[in-house]
Amino acid sequence: MKNFITAPVHFIGALSICLIVSFSGYAQTANTLEIGNLAPAASYSMMNIDGSQVSINDIKGENGALVIFTCNSCPFVVGRGETTEGWEGRYNGIIALASENGFGTLLVNSNAARRDDSDSFIKMKSRAMEMGYLAPYVLDEESKLANNFGARTTPHVFLFNSDLELIYKGSIDDSVDSADAVEEHFLKDAISRSAEGKRIKTNSTKAVGCSIKRTKS
Repeated sequence: MKNFITAPVHFIGALSICLIVSFSGYAQTANTLEIGNLAPAASYSMMNIDGSQVSINDIKGENGALVIFTCNSCPFVVGRGETTEGWEGRYNGIIALASENGFGTLLVNSNAARRDDSDSFIKMKSRAMEMGYLAPYVLDEESKLANNFGARTTPHVFLFNSDLELIYKGSIDDSVDSADAVEEHFLKDAISRSAEGKRIKTNSTKAVGCSIKRTKS
């Protein structure tokens, strides 16, 4: 198995846009959750694109919950033409796999500083419709959930077991540029192995993407 610490996510195309994104970009929040930590603010309800209020507790399945911090415009999420594919196109496959294995999924937009722009609620609705999201896509007011998680990037994923203990965090896989180039399916493997009662071989990887756009306090 490739060592993720010394062999980072392939993002050759994404490197060309490094001037407009941040790979870890946050300083004003708490440290990121550690493996074994309980999901914070699990009962905190957020507005879903269909107008309903949804929390982590609401979507939790018999085996746990998957939370993906995402947005509408980051190239690491939506891609950038032929340069990089982005991870968003893999969301529905992951959501379906999670559901098959007893995990509910929540997509969270915490870009509070861009509510008048690319991450407005209206544009969230449009994006979800365009991509046919198979999970709730909620608006995280003032980045409250992201701050509780210490979420850093879009995307940044957190997988919890049935007791809502964190069992995997970080990246979806090791290639943002192309699904065909993926060698390590970190999140999918964590979902499958956890559902089978097996030890997750890689339970923490580096979250790679654009910084979550928080408002200044």
